[in-house]
Amino acid sequence: MTVEGALRGAAPHLLLDSLRTSLTRLYAASSADLLLIDYGFTSLRPVVPVQAPAGAPHVPVDAGPAGRVFRTQQPYLSRDVGPTATVYLPVTVRGDRFGVLVVILPSDRGTPETVESLGRVAETLGHALCVADRHTDLYRSTRRTHALSVAGEMQWDTLPGRACAGPAFDLHAHWEPAYTSGGHLLDWSVTADELLLTVADGIGPGTPAALVSTFALTAIRNARRAGLDLVGQASLTDQALYGQYRGKSPLAALLLRLDLATGGIEVVDAGSPSLWLIRDAVPERVELDRQLPLGMFEDTVYAPQHLRLLPGDRLIFVACGTGHPASTGEYEAPEGPVARALARTSHLSCADAPGAVVRALCETPRGASDAVLVLCLDWNGRGAAPPDPRPGGEPAAPPP
Repeated sequence: MTVEGALRGAAPHLLLDSLRTSLTRLYAASSADLLLIDYGFTSLRPVVPVQAPAGAPHVPVDAGPAGRVFRTQQPYLSRDVGPTATVYLPVTVRGDRFGVLVVILPSDRGTPETVESLGRVAETLGHALCVADRHTDLYRSTRRTHALSVAGEMQWDTLPGRACAGPAFDLHAHWEPAYTSGGHLLDWSVTADELLLTVADGIGPGTPAALVSTFALTAIRNARRAGLDLVGQASLTDQALYGQYRGKSPLAALLLRLDLATGGIEVVDAGSPSLWLIRDAVPERVELDRQLPLGMFEDTVYAPQHLRLLPGDRLIFVACGTGHPASTGEYEAPEGPVARALARTSHLSCADAPGAVVRALCETPRGASDAVLVLCLDWNGRGAAPPDPRPGGEPAAPPP
């Protein structure tokens, strides 16, 4: 039986047992352990029971071979002192990083061909984890360095994940706090033709904010899955929020559609989080006509705006919540804390940039909001239209 077949047939909580049996048979592996990234993206934590002879304690994400493999997403072969070799392999699905698979083999099996083959095994394991995670708490429990709040549990159960990658784009997000909740909203959907993306500020900490965000996200998904366009999604969500909260819990949101063939963008700005463009390593605030937040008034009318991305462009969404420094012009000014944080991190990969921006904002003299969400979207220009001569951030005509 193939590894894929064995994983498909395994009980959700016994994926590792099934994998270990297959790896012993196919590669003479003496142990295999799975380290999962914690919710705060700070450490890699082993799924129990651990099989490695010396154990597999949790390790900081910025240290050791496992941390290096997680950060670089490149497998690593370590030739141990003695008769064994250890292979570290990233476990990632469509850009979303789950952790690292650590396999101990006989030293003579530690070849580039084996590492390549085990890389495919790790990818298969990642897909199996996505399915198994619906039916067991084992893997989510492993990812906790401490308890989640009820609001944090709601947020993690609602949001789609931290990352999504495709041939034409790379998308990564990071938010703090990770174990409680600031009520931030994040969602996306990808087809062959487009990426639909929603980002919203939290309305405050705790369960009330998480309830509003969950309600709004459900309304957005309902409208999107019914085939409504961005304006229709905004309008339906606006009506649902107003009907439920009568204007007491408006949500500042940005809804975006990226044409994957041309780089053309349609956006509805409903009092949204700030949007920045990094072109040639220079950050610039994208000035949009802000419309009313969702759910503030009854029957608000929304209008779309249009932009065009060039190959190599990066969009950064920064959601710091309402009623905090991010809502002031000084915070988002051309020389303000957000611009400085983006300039300091523009050289980083799409995967590393969001966390670095969050940390930079939290280190500013005034500090950031108690809750910050940063999302990075890189456009690689595959199949993109010819370069637009207009300056970055200036509204462009919609693509034909």
